[in-house]
Amino acid sequence: MSAKFEVTDLRKTFRVRDGGRRRELRALAGVDLGISTGSTLGVVGESGCGKSTLARTIMFLEKADSGEIRMDGVDLLALSNRDRKSWRRRIQMVFQDPYSSLNSRMRIGDIMMEPFTSNPDVEPDPAARKKTVAELMERVALPRHVLDSYPSELSGGQRQRIGIARALVLQPEVLVCDEAVSALDVSVQAQVLNLLRDLQDEMNLSLLFISHDVSVVEFMAQDITVMYLGKVVETGPAKEVVAAPLHPYTNGLLEASPGRNVGNGEKRPRLELRGDPPSPLDPPSGCAFRTRCPRAEAVCAEVTPPLAAVGDVPSRQVACHFPL
Repeated sequence: MSAKFEVTDLRKTFRVRDGGRRRELRALAGVDLGISTGSTLGVVGESGCGKSTLARTIMFLEKADSGEIRMDGVDLLALSNRDRKSWRRRIQMVFQDPYSSLNSRMRIGDIMMEPFTSNPDVEPDPAARKKTVAELMERVALPRHVLDSYPSELSGGQRQRIGIARALVLQPEVLVCDEAVSALDVSVQAQVLNLLRDLQDEMNLSLLFISHDVSVVEFMAQDITVMYLGKVVETGPAKEVVAAPLHPYTNGLLEASPGRNVGNGEKRPRLELRGDPPSPLDPPSGCAFRTRCPRAEAVCAEVTPPLAAVGDVPSRQVACHFPL
């Protein structure tokens, strides 16, 4: 069954201790996104912008304060935990660190069987379960004898392949990849990225691909969403966003990416970003990016720019008073 996945006005706040007092940290401040069946949406931004919190909230590993998470038109946040379980198995996650996401005390074969243990009604036949696991091992290009190994006996690339295979055991329709290749060597990254693309084509998966690396997201995704301090600041088709960013922050991310603006025909204004990201405990008034933006003016401190289409192109949206 195919699926369309949508997130609307998703909000998440953490209560943290700061200097002996409890304060609220705004991690997600009304995030909207959508993934079409069989396509990939890339989410990009600096560390601390809310990417991983978004992934964990979508996976119900963190409880959202408000908003909607819709699959096939059904709001999963409105369901009880019991009713949500059958939907939850249709969304799986590949975690960032292949060294901590696998239980070091379990053999790979037992790790691969865990999804069936948690969802016994998906496939009650033990023989069919073993066949599914064996087929997935073949799909991720690992020999079957790896099933008898412990995670510590495998390389980082092999562990991440196991993480991908485990996420596919229940035949999900949406795969959330949270920095799935950032802990791997560059050559291994390419192998895993190509594997994900091949599996997506074979299984018609919808991917939410999260990364801080614009080049990786450009390679993987048809559409890009750019986040800054818990908000979406720009979204649109990947090729268009990379070729002609509208938000100064997006332009800054591209400037920081190796190889950009060098012999590839791209023409963008060179804008130097100032300072460091502000604390989410004390976000700036108006536009959160204004304290680092070379184009900021007085209105940026007074009015929060909405995420809106620019001109007659509804697919390109930006939250900026003075887009590029």
